[in-house]
Amino acid sequence: METPLIQVRELYKSYRRDTLEIPVLQNINLEIPEGEFIAFMGPSGSGKTTLLNLIAGIDKPSSGTILIDGVEVTDLSETELAVWRSRNVGFIFQLYNLIPVLTALENVELPLTLTPLSRRERQTHAETALEIVGLADRLHHYPRQLSGGQEQRVAIARAIATDPTILVADEPTGDLDKNSAEEVLGLMDRLNRELNKTILMVTHDPRAAERAHSVRHLEKGELA
Repeated sequence: METPLIQVRELYKSYRRDTLEIPVLQNINLEIPEGEFIAFMGPSGSGKTTLLNLIAGIDKPSSGTILIDGVEVTDLSETELAVWRSRNVGFIFQLYNLIPVLTALENVELPLTLTPLSRRERQTHAETALEIVGLADRLHHYPRQLSGGQEQRVAIARAIATDPTILVADEPTGDLDKNSAEEVLGLMDRLNRELNKTILMVTHDPRAAERAHSVRHLEKGELA
């Protein structure tokens, strides 16, 4: 049996508000193999985004462990986490978070500035990523010159430019019309099938969830 890429063990997360402790996730146990495309669904406030943020190293659990590709992410310091995230995680958000004064190429190149690549190598990586998402003809366009679907594809190109181990997508189609959403989901499906990217997606959209290999439901902070 192959070791799962992601192993989550007895994960708990709560937040403190004054003297009150508010539980968000309780006793989450999860194994995700490499190349999986998994969707997390559940009502608002069920802890879906919190789980995604913990696995991606944006947040730290109250207790429990997260092991990703042999690295115990929960043991890393903030500095180590920042380096680990920049090399291993690609982020796709509902709002594209593109910088309006930068071109598509410059937006995609941005995370590569944290790597040892030369300027020319960074440009080549960014161009390749934009080619993969079908925007080779939009390299020098600014976000305002692109449609919502194209902006999200630039955001996906930025997420894959560093060749991350996992892609985390939080409501990636939440701000798109039906056609643009289908395009973006088709692209994510291709990244999973052709590049074997492991994708973790939070969604409210049943059509988006249908693209995943498996769907897990969260209810009141517990995996159903």
